[in-house]
Amino acid sequence: MERQAIVDKLKTIIEPYVQDQEAFKNVSEDTDLLNDLKVNSANLVDIIIDAEMAFDIEIDDDSAEKMLTVKDAVEIIEQLTNDRE
Repeated sequence: MERQAIVDKLKTIIEPYVQDQEAFKNVSEDTDLLNDLKVNSANLVDIIIDAEMAFDIEIDDDSAEKMLTVKDAVEIIEQLTNDRE
């Protein structure tokens, strides 16, 4: 799966949990999920679960703890989807 396709799909997964809609309008790979978008830690778990279902992958606990920015999440998803191919 292409990186931009992952970013676009991830944005739709993240959007319902975002508390700062203004920051979401300017989301980039450097965007911090917790600090910039004001996603709370419980919702971060929901995002991870939603990403697992959307991309048909399993994100282990170590990887999940590293998913703090959009870039981190994309790289983890990219690696897991490429490993599957």
